[in-house]
Amino acid sequence: MGDHSKALEFYEKDLKITKKALPPNHPDLATSYSNFGQVYNNMGDYSKALEFYEKSLKIREKALPPNHPDLGSSYNHIGQVYNNMGDYSKALEFYEKDLKITRKALPPNHSELARSYDNIGELYHDMGDYSKALEFYEKSLKIREKALALNHPDLAISYNNIGLIYNNMGNYSKALEFYEKSYTIREKALPPNHPDLSISYNNIGLVYNNMGDYWKALEFYKKAHKIKEEALPPNHQELAIPYNNIGQLYYNMGDYSKALEFFEKSHQIREKALSSKHSDLAMSYNNISAVYNAMGDYSKALEFYDKAYKIKEKALPPNYPDLAMAYNNIGAVYFNMGDYSKALEYSKRDFEITKQVLPESHPDLAYPYNWFGKIYRSMKDYPKALDNFEKCLSIWEKGLPQKNPYQGITYSNIGDVHRLMGNYEKALGFHQKALNIQENVQCNPLDCALTYINLGETYREMKDYSTALTYFEKGLEIREKKLSENHPDLAVVYHNMAKLYLATRKYSMAMKNIQQAVEIAQEKLPSTHPHLLEYKETVENIRKKM
Repeated sequence: MGDHSKALEFYEKDLKITKKALPPNHPDLATSYSNFGQVYNNMGDYSKALEFYEKSLKIREKALPPNHPDLGSSYNHIGQVYNNMGDYSKALEFYEKDLKITRKALPPNHSELARSYDNIGELYHDMGDYSKALEFYEKSLKIREKALALNHPDLAISYNNIGLIYNNMGNYSKALEFYEKSYTIREKALPPNHPDLSISYNNIGLVYNNMGDYWKALEFYKKAHKIKEEALPPNHQELAIPYNNIGQLYYNMGDYSKALEFFEKSHQIREKALSSKHSDLAMSYNNISAVYNAMGDYSKALEFYDKAYKIKEKALPPNYPDLAMAYNNIGAVYFNMGDYSKALEYSKRDFEITKQVLPESHPDLAYPYNWFGKIYRSMKDYPKALDNFEKCLSIWEKGLPQKNPYQGITYSNIGDVHRLMGNYEKALGFHQKALNIQENVQCNPLDCALTYINLGETYREMKDYSTALTYFEKGLEIREKKLSENHPDLAVVYHNMAKLYLATRKYSMAMKNIQQAVEIAQEKLPSTHPHLLEYKETVENIRKKM
């Protein structure tokens, strides 16, 4: 926040002098307004940014010829603000105006044209149209490959952007290939502590995180952090990013105390460096609340989600995607508390916004349908659960390449609903489809573990106990490696195995497993949670047989 306020103070002095010295439509005055716009955009105050960028544009439209590059620059800046606000159609309109000027004013292989293509690529990325994003990023790359030396840093930017798209499409091997190309250039062209090298380490870490290779991810995140720590003052807002990523990694591993430690470090920096209504501060509250949610401290989780929501509500328009995410997160707490009607209420609020702002083929629309599926499954409304999981699958299949990790997990969810409906052959078919992806494509091993456990439950209900046990053990082995020893997801497997041992009359083994499940659930879940009540009921059933 200090850097921004200093910048504003400096620009205010500059503007005062410029206003006195120059006529009201002088291009230098437009530059002053544009500088204000940039600071407010960086602060996340998009309405203020727009106000100043539009003042700058107004002057340039009067003072400059229609194809002047500075006019293109104004259109580009306004496009960026609309993109940040989630108004993608407006953003595209201004980016295309910029592109039109850039094409007329500059030769076809000029680097500024590559920048215009990058901006439109980024916009399509934010819209979830990954094939279009790839098309524009590849246009940009083509220009740079012709115009620049093989180790030019701008080529690294293009490779990085293409890596980002492949990562979001779930094509992790391709993502890694392009991120490593970007890194190779940066390693040769830049000093060892350059911030762009930190970006490369961070992105490679992100891919390993998505692949479930958490220790490899941690190695790269730490490299990213080391560069930023050496290059920046201790409370610089850029330092918040590696802390946040390491926190996310520990969260995925189920090491919640470590996750909280790093999320709080990230939050402390943002609290000092940013305005109280900056969206990154809301993200910090959001991450901290996610940890409390996972730890079963639901009142704390709701407290922090509420803080995140209040920032987003003030800073963003009412149909902005980040507001939808806030509703989704609050719904997730109620889901974990076993309050499924509340979870459904908040998920519906999330969906109402999401469907208004995103095109119907946007991959992110799959998430609300996935949540509806999970909630209806827990409410035992299996036809509705199936309908929503199938809608989710349809979006993944249309928007992403075939055999992507998201498709795999959705097949497993559909299979689980068929199990609950007693359609065992259908259930096995969908679980096998899931495994065909998860065992042959780079996926998060925890996704594979879920499918093994779902298969185990299906075979248990079919009374094929030896096959069921094999799958439970496979799933348990992965979860024990990847999660903390008291993670609620471990309790689910222990409970499943307890029911299996009960059915095969191995009562001491059944009691051992159910006690493990109850111990975890009592520590992590509220006393009224449906899972804990179900585990206690299983304890009584085993006692009756012993």
